Amino acid sequence: MTESPTPTPPPDPGAIAAGLLRIKARIAAACERAGRDPAAVTLVAVSKTHPAEAVRAALEAGQAVFGENRVQEAAAKFPALRPGHPALRLHIIGGLQTNKARDAVRVADTIESLDRPKLAAALAEAIAREGRAPGLLVQVNTGAEPQKSGIARNEATAFLRACREEHGLTVSGAMCIPPEGEDPTPHFRWLADFARDQGLGILSMGMSGDFEAAIAHGATQVRVGSAIFGARPSPA
Repeated sequence: MTESPTPTPPPDPGAIAAGLLRIKARIAAACERAGRDPAAVTLVAVSKTHPAEAVRAALEAGQAVFGENRVQEAAAKFPALRPGHPALRLHIIGGLQTNKARDAVRVADTIESLDRPKLAAALAEAIAREGRAPGLLVQVNTGAEPQKSGIARNEATAFLRACREEHGLTVSGAMCIPPEGEDPTPHFRWLADFARDQGLGILSMGMSGDFEAAIAHGATQVRVGSAIFGARPSPA
């Protein structure tokens, strides 16, 4: 006899609110050590795989900015939440397929994973068709990891120029995900230098295990998930 899967417990609003408080306190402390204003760092709460009820609990606790990896999942969760929460902002932070570009433009306030010419062209077309222009960040594969999305370091400047000049895109920042198990500092330093040289004001770098180091190197956005929402639900 096949056992039924254990049902996922419902989100705990109190635990989510407490997690947000802890992360925001750590962000504030990291900013103080770096001599920075905590208001200059935006927390992106990564809600991927968590249900809309978890997002709602975070919204009720004062969190406004969320990150999702998959456009389809984001489109299923966020439109119904927007009317009651006008400050809500949704970031697409996962690798984006070109055939999902129009859906991403419809649902997202920011797309952090602009990383190749075909996607730049698809986003430019989608923006023109939808009359809606989300913020765009270039994702750089700073560790040259073949399994990860992101433009190569040595191609990033030319790619950014093409985004602006050939595709007419307004790119406002840069994003990276350092290799797991490596010191992230050189990656954060490289991205900060790249952003400064290219006139990009937004630096999305740093996750649960390294966001304090990212803040020390100028991150303006940090992406944190499990420390807020708990372990991701297991697939059925």
